[in-house]
Amino acid sequence: MNPLELTGRTRLHVVQPEGLRCALHRDAVAPFMAMRAAAARAGIDLEAASAFRHFDRQREIWNAKFRGERPILDAAGRPLEALALSEAARIEAILQWSALPGASRHHWGTDLDVIDRAAMSPGYVVRLMDDEYVAGGVFANLSAWLDRHMRRFGFYRPYATGTGGIRPEPWHLSYAPIARRAIRELDLATLAEALLGQGVAGENEILARLPGIHRRYVRAVDAPPRMRSRWARRGTAVR
Repeated sequence: MNPLELTGRTRLHVVQPEGLRCALHRDAVAPFMAMRAAAARAGIDLEAASAFRHFDRQREIWNAKFRGERPILDAAGRPLEALALSEAARIEAILQWSALPGASRHHWGTDLDVIDRAAMSPGYVVRLMDDEYVAGGVFANLSAWLDRHMRRFGFYRPYATGTGGIRPEPWHLSYAPIARRAIRELDLATLAEALLGQGVAGENEILARLPGIHRRYVRAVDAPPRMRSRWARRGTAVR
């Protein structure tokens, strides 16, 4: 992937096929649609609540949190008063739940947040929180089905254990054949170039801390497991 694709500054690598509410990397569409069809046979309406996200949209989210216009949470999910924190503390708090613009895996089109629309009661508001995906949660059946089947289609959870600074995200899937290449290619220099002078709130503090951010919040994720399926072998020639 080229630097613009890696940092979400172009949409040329993603497509939005009929029947999906969001865009995916062109090589991830067929395996996701196949997985969606398999889930439907099990009574699950697998849907992407979020997939590709442009740099500009990630910057909007980041800046609103940094300025206290959008909620930020501590590690336990409790609200914080953003403007009462130092810039360094604010950055750390935001990074636990939201990626830095240019550093989001959603920029690649390989990653998506999934829900089961069939399990939702009328008017249910999706929160993308742990309690929705554990036993007794609205998406517990979806989570269990993914545990058994997602690897057949080349998908895995990059934030299953929270190995870096990001909280575990059971809703977040990644298409491994492309994502494993993208994470290697998104190096520190590429990320710094994408951020410089682009209106990201807290830029100076971010750039001063960027090596640590890159190490903890970009590279420190769960590695994709070994996968043996026709979908897992697709997309290895990343363009």
